[in-house]
Amino acid sequence: MFENKKIFILGMARSGYWAAKVLAKMNNEIVLNDANDNQDKDRVKELESLGIKVILGSHPDDILDESFDYIIKNPGVHFDHKYLIYAEQHNIKVINEIEMAYHLLPKGVKLVAVTGTNGKTTTTSLIFEIVKTAFKEKAHLAGNIGFPLCEVINDIKENDYLIMEIGVPQLHDFYDFNPDIAVLTNIYEAHLDMFKTREYYNENKKRIFMNHTKKNIAIVNKGNEDAYRITKDINSTIKYFTSKEVIDGCYLKDNKIYYYGEEIIDTKDIKLQGVHNYENIMCAVMVSKELNIANDIIVQVIKEFSGVEHRIEYVKTINGVDYYNDSKATNVTSTQIALSSFKRPTILLLGGLDRGHSFEGLTPYIKNVKLVCSFGQTNNRIKEYCDSINIPCLVSNTLTEALNNAYDNSKPNDVVLLSPACASWDQYKCFEDRGTEFKELVKNMVK
Repeated sequence: MFENKKIFILGMARSGYWAAKVLAKMNNEIVLNDANDNQDKDRVKELESLGIKVILGSHPDDILDESFDYIIKNPGVHFDHKYLIYAEQHNIKVINEIEMAYHLLPKGVKLVAVTGTNGKTTTTSLIFEIVKTAFKEKAHLAGNIGFPLCEVINDIKENDYLIMEIGVPQLHDFYDFNPDIAVLTNIYEAHLDMFKTREYYNENKKRIFMNHTKKNIAIVNKGNEDAYRITKDINSTIKYFTSKEVIDGCYLKDNKIYYYGEEIIDTKDIKLQGVHNYENIMCAVMVSKELNIANDIIVQVIKEFSGVEHRIEYVKTINGVDYYNDSKATNVTSTQIALSSFKRPTILLLGGLDRGHSFEGLTPYIKNVKLVCSFGQTNNRIKEYCDSINIPCLVSNTLTEALNNAYDNSKPNDVVLLSPACASWDQYKCFEDRGTEFKELVKNMVK
């Protein structure tokens, strides 16, 4: 399928680099293009040594023509990019790195895919830890969690287990991708810069189930209105979880998590606190049960699991002030969750890529926020929002400036929380880079 073809890779980053490396071994003619010329020079040289034509710094009009069989698109590229419009007009198929690599998987691989607005990374990480404990080297992790499938494809053997986090921009460019078990954690407003309407965003989330039959399992949050509504007509065998009521499925009752009436774990034994984390754990329990993993392994891993980097991550205490990194909060709902985790006076670092989304959803959660330090593209819009609800706001251009403002205005027993409610792409390659910079800045502060 991907042999002796002419393939255009739009966007380098990590996924484009690994897709190019894999495809270069299959006698393909490959052009890789990225408008950002600030790429790893050693990687560029490596790709060129494999016969790949690498064009950086712009998107020239004359490098894409009708002779190409595929465009492999980076998920961050908007759908109205001129190359994608050209591809649609000339019947060039547009896919992404995961869709391509999916066709290269060995036989019998058990594929678990997790999507949702919030909780994807925590849920995926926990499932992987349980599966790895149960099946050792047969467990593999890939996807939106930071490991392109092409990067690990050569390590995956027949009948192994592959656990993937899938973002909605990736789902848009899927056609044949079909997980054995698909998890939908929840759906809230997000990615409106790319999908324009919430309903179109929802439709693309639903694509994770598009190739399902009754042989495939869908694990869905019954307590989330949109997730429950849009999945009523899918072809999967649906199994539900919720924290809101006792159901035929996985649920929370009297501070304990149950699976079809069977008590699994008491929440007092869980390091990850908060109802949102209990729902993530329910997803992991349900997947583990589908994979016939024993309860003692499930419970052991849940008890030991302390969360993921960049998600309400404690960094350091300075002068009695606790600093937390929640850079993974790229939408308002994630920041709502973070704010709900603290009852002390909070200085909130808010800002990033301007997707045109509203910050009004923060209002019920902002009662403990004494100051907002805004930064990035949305800095002035955030100031306008804060003025409208009488919350002080100091405007900065960069995260460094915002953190310095927070430091100068903090007092003992305060929390300084980076929970941006915005994507990072205005100033960073990814939210991980933003969170890492924040942690380094905090750790280098003078006590």
